[in-house]
Amino acid sequence: MIYLDNAATTQRKPPQVAEAVAAAMNTLGNSARGAHRGALDAAHTIFAAREKLAALFGCPRADHVVFTGNVTEALNIALFGLAEEGDRVVSTVLEHNSVLRPLYCLEAERGIDLHLAGADRQGRLDYGELERLIRPGTRLVVCTHASNLTGNVTDVRRISQMAHENGALLVVDAAQTAGTRPVNMDDLGADVLCFTGHKGLMGPQGTGGMCIRPGVEIRPLKYGGTGVQTYLPQQPPQYPVRLEAGTLNGHGIAGLSAAVDWLKETGLERIHERETLLTRRFYEGVRRIPGVTVYGDFTGDHAAIVSLNIGSRDSGEVADDLAQDYGIAVRAGAHCAPRMHEALGTKEQGAVRFSFSWFTAEEEIDAAIAAVEQLASE
Repeated sequence: MIYLDNAATTQRKPPQVAEAVAAAMNTLGNSARGAHRGALDAAHTIFAAREKLAALFGCPRADHVVFTGNVTEALNIALFGLAEEGDRVVSTVLEHNSVLRPLYCLEAERGIDLHLAGADRQGRLDYGELERLIRPGTRLVVCTHASNLTGNVTDVRRISQMAHENGALLVVDAAQTAGTRPVNMDDLGADVLCFTGHKGLMGPQGTGGMCIRPGVEIRPLKYGGTGVQTYLPQQPPQYPVRLEAGTLNGHGIAGLSAAVDWLKETGLERIHERETLLTRRFYEGVRRIPGVTVYGDFTGDHAAIVSLNIGSRDSGEVADDLAQDYGIAVRAGAHCAPRMHEALGTKEQGAVRFSFSWFTAEEEIDAAIAAVEQLASE
């Protein structure tokens, strides 16, 4: 199988990731739940991972790296923990349902004043509309770093300036960029950076988290055991335990820690350069094929994603043909990005998404181009 669905999850991981998970399964106890060797080893492993991720993302304090099960959980914690009754919240149509559904829920249950900036037919964010929507009194601005459908990278620094000039906090969804390029909280101007472990970070599924700028106070979404301050009736107020009720995925975090080591050794700039070359190779190969429509703006910075359609064919049928006849794994349909599909005019047809990683071979790119060309000629 030629695996080109890395925007959903990376299937090919550095070998040391699985090795670290296996070792942790057989040695780690429960962090902060004892003073024996297994519990202490778990605590050391998890703290080391916090330190590595803080360095990776430019988070000023390792104790402000909070672990979650995935980026969806991190975004829910951030949004429900920051938005108050009646707050003005601004986001975009580029967002994944991990952002949209919590915001819709907050709109219904807390009466937040929600506004979404639009995009054009190439999926490019309307920064002028966004600037008009972000005005004094805005509480939160939420944006993706890169669209999971078009791969368009947003100018987060520009959005940060709009937000902070108007007294708003900026929450960034880095699901599609973390691990694939340098992502620094300070450079982006992010107050909260949410990430997942199983995509570009090359870690196991069931890992993710958030980096929180010191001074940003997020209310807990979950309440329960932390292993510390047991007699306190409230959730402990200090980070990270205030947002980490219950046993952490120590085994997965051990794998994520090993993945971060691999990323550092390989080099994020090298990874970004390679993924950009692979993306450009595929894009140039398919964009001139008669009957093929490619979505997104490829004139600037771009994630390792190319989405397309072949004529009026249903995207799901095309993906099935690619899998069954050519052994190529892709993602078709709506990609949990309903407003982006509406902007592109692909709500009914969906789109076929090809997404690449460091481990994708040039020969696999060429095989996918040939498959698209063959399907388009039929």
